[in-house]
Amino acid sequence: MFKHLSSLSHHAAWRRQLELLLDSTGEGIYGIDLKGRCVFINKAGASMLGYTPDEVLGRNMHYLMHHSYANRDLMPVCDCQIFKAFQQNEGCRVDSEVLWRRDGTSFPAEYASYPIFEGSAVVGAVVTFNDISARIEAQNLRAAVQVELERRVLERTAELQQAHDRLRRLSAHMNTTRERERARIAREMHDDLGAKLTAFDLELKALAYRVNEVPELALRIGAMVKLSEGAMDSLRRILSDLRPGLLDHLGLWPAIEHLLGEFMARTRIQTILDVQPDLEMVRLGRDAEIAVYRIVQEALTNVHKHARASRVEVSVQCEDHALVIRVQDDGQGLPVQGVSQGFGLMGIEERAWDLGAKCSIGPALGGGTSIAITMPNVMVRHGSSAGGQS
Repeated sequence: MFKHLSSLSHHAAWRRQLELLLDSTGEGIYGIDLKGRCVFINKAGASMLGYTPDEVLGRNMHYLMHHSYANRDLMPVCDCQIFKAFQQNEGCRVDSEVLWRRDGTSFPAEYASYPIFEGSAVVGAVVTFNDISARIEAQNLRAAVQVELERRVLERTAELQQAHDRLRRLSAHMNTTRERERARIAREMHDDLGAKLTAFDLELKALAYRVNEVPELALRIGAMVKLSEGAMDSLRRILSDLRPGLLDHLGLWPAIEHLLGEFMARTRIQTILDVQPDLEMVRLGRDAEIAVYRIVQEALTNVHKHARASRVEVSVQCEDHALVIRVQDDGQGLPVQGVSQGFGLMGIEERAWDLGAKCSIGPALGGGTSIAITMPNVMVRHGSSAGGQS
């Protein structure tokens, strides 16, 4: 069939059959001989290039429509993928080059080139090609939309992060303000109400000594003395909740030890404080110490309310140059749906963030819950005084 390929297109019968076959497709299709000359081309292909079929026949297709790259740099024939089809006896498919029209314009093209064999000899190549401008435009549009979407996502993420940071700064400010207000109220209650209750208690006790001869009156005054002592105990407990005096005078670990003792007396849950010996005299600074104290206090509250534990241990260790404070109980553990569902745990995480510490809340070995606060690169000091602001 292709023995005389150069004259095939001029044979009237074959030409008519080829025209009917090739013109039935919308793709551009043409054939070339071993010298790259066009021996047939369908109407769709010629139209894409701006020619009629008769104007293309016999012309070298490389120089006609594939002579340069998209940047107009000359493309040598040896780099032409179309010619490699019969030079290397294998087909190729390309969608990253351009073809040129009669008017000097180009279009992105997808083309495939396959060798034509006559027996075992290659006598030419057949090429199919398409204008993929619409596809490229759609791809570019999708890419632009993707870039715009990513830009908006980044902007929105940055906005949300800024809002999150503002909320955290606000939370830290509120915690600091709340602690200062607690300290102020505690001082005023101690200086005013505490002094008055103390004077009232002393007056009642002095009066009780004088009315021993009146049993009924003595009983009434004795009851009033007990009420006064109860009021004093309540005041001390409230003052300790507002601002633990031990924290300011003796330091964080004695304050936590006292907190654990009160917790055990109130709840009957066994408590243990384990402080690494060389950390017993460490001071973190007033702001950091009150934050850690509140974290332990909130953790104990969660144990009492939710854990159904019989034992809770607070350990203070130095691990990898970081101070690690861990509160661990032997209770029922955390719910399956997550560890940060309650406001108490969220408050612990926020206070840890305020400290620049890492908060880890999860199941403990052997059951129960473990809350670990890791404070890396803590500038600790020894002694009875602490830095920071109250």
